Amino acid sequence: MGGSGTDGTNAGKRPNEQLGSWFVRSGWSKGELARQVNRRARQMGAHHISTDTSRVRRWLDGEQPREPIPRILSELFSERFGTVVAVEDLGLRAAHQSPSVSGVDLPWAGPQTVSLLSEFSRSDLMLARRGFLGTSLTLAAGPSLIEPMQRWLVPTPPADRTDPPPASRRPHRLSKAELEMLESTTAMFRTWDAQSGGGLRRKAVVGQLHEVTDLLQEPQPAAVSRRLFRCAAELAELAGWMSYDVGLQPTAQKYFVLALHAAKEAGDKPLGSYILSSMSRQMIHLGRPDDALELVHLAQYGSRDCATARTQAMLYAMEARAYANMGQPSKCKRAVRMAEDTFADAALDGEPDPDWIRFFNEAELNGENSHSFRDLAYFAGRSPTYASLAEPVMERAVALFAEDEEHQRSYALNLVGMATVHLLKREPEQAVARAKQALDVARRVRSERVNTRLRKTVDTAVRDFGDVPEVVDITELLAKALPETAEAV
Repeated sequence: MGGSGTDGTNAGKRPNEQLGSWFVRSGWSKGELARQVNRRARQMGAHHISTDTSRVRRWLDGEQPREPIPRILSELFSERFGTVVAVEDLGLRAAHQSPSVSGVDLPWAGPQTVSLLSEFSRSDLMLARRGFLGTSLTLAAGPSLIEPMQRWLVPTPPADRTDPPPASRRPHRLSKAELEMLESTTAMFRTWDAQSGGGLRRKAVVGQLHEVTDLLQEPQPAAVSRRLFRCAAELAELAGWMSYDVGLQPTAQKYFVLALHAAKEAGDKPLGSYILSSMSRQMIHLGRPDDALELVHLAQYGSRDCATARTQAMLYAMEARAYANMGQPSKCKRAVRMAEDTFADAALDGEPDPDWIRFFNEAELNGENSHSFRDLAYFAGRSPTYASLAEPVMERAVALFAEDEEHQRSYALNLVGMATVHLLKREPEQAVARAKQALDVARRVRSERVNTRLRKTVDTAVRDFGDVPEVVDITELLAKALPETAEAV
C-alpha cells in the first residue's frame, strides 16, 4: 500500500469530475498517465511510487492520492496544456509545504530573504538539470500569487531591516571597486543572455547570485548592504528570466519572487516593478492574463512616482499584452498608445536609465505592441483586421532587430511573430520565409522559448496549409535543425 501513493480514504468517495475532465482533454490513456507519473517520481527520487492503470482509475473514481502524486499530476497537466493547473483544479487535496521549498508567501525580511536566496541558489547549482527544481516546486497563480506580491508595497518594520546577519566567519569589507565589479558583471550577464539565450549562462548567473548571498550573510555597512541586495535582486531576476527562457517555469517563478524580496530590501521600487513585469510576462505565457494584469498594475502603482519614462513605457506595453490576451481591444489599444507616448517622452527628457531597462528600445516597443495586436487577432477568431494592424508594427520591429547584434533572441522571436501574422493573413509562403529566417537565428541562440514558438508556428502552418510545398520543406528542415532533445541547464 505504501508504494501506491494513496491515502486509503475511500469511504463515501465520488468520481473526481475535475480530474476526469483534464484527463479526457489530455488525450492520454490511463497507462500513459501512469508511466509519466512513475517517470516523474523517479526524477524526484520518490522510488517508492509505483502507479498502474488500476491506480489511475481509482483516482478518477475519487480516491485521494498522497503526496507527491498531487504535485506530480499538477506539473504534468500544466506542461500538457501550457497553463497553470493547480492541485485544487484537479479536485485533489494540496499538502502543506514549507514556503522555503515551494511557496511564494515568504517573510518580507532581510535575513530570511538572504537565507532563502542562498538555499535556493545552492540547490540549483548542486542539482542543475532539467526538471530538478520543477519537481520540487509548484507554480502559484491567482490569489495565492497576487496577494503575497501585494505585500511588496507594505513598509517593512525597521527591526526586520536592522537585525544583523550572523557573523559566522571573518567579515569581508567590500571596497567600492569590488562593488562596481559585481554590478558590471551583472550587466555583462544580461548582455550575454540577450545575445545567446538563457541556456548558455544560467548556471554562471546562479553561481554569481550565490556568491552575493554569501557576502550578504556577513556584516556590511547599510549603504553596501543595499547595493548588494540590489545586485542580488538583479541576478535573481536574471536567473528567473533564463529559467523561463529554457522552460523551467516553477524555478523561474521562485527566482522572480525572491528577486522582488531582494529589491524591497534594496529600497529600489523601479527594479521591483521590472521584476513584476517579468512575472507578468510569464503569466501571459502560461495562459493567465488576469494574473498578468494584476501584476502589471501592482508594478505601475508601486513605481509611479519614481520609475523612468522608459520603464513606464515598458509597463504600459505589458499592460497592453495582458488586455489583448483577455480579449479587451479598446483597453489594449489605449495601453499601446500610452506605451508609444511615454516612450517618446523618454527620448525627449534624456533621463538616465538603469541598465536593466536598457533593452527596451524602439525595436522592443514595436515588438511588444505588434504582439498585442497579433494576440487580439487570435482572440477575435483569427481576425484579419487585427493581423493587418500587427503587420507594419512587427515589420518595423524585425527591421530594427536585424541591425542589433546584441538582442538576437528578440530578433528570432519577432521573426516567429511575423510568421504567425502571415499565417493569420493566409500567406503560408511568406510565413515560411520568416520561419526560415527565425530558424537560422535559433541555431545560434540557446533558447527553448524560441524553439518552442517556432515549432508551434510550423505546426499551425502544417495544420492549415499542409499541402503547400514550402510548408512541407520547413517541417523537414525544422526536424533536422532543432530536434527536441536539448537539456536545460
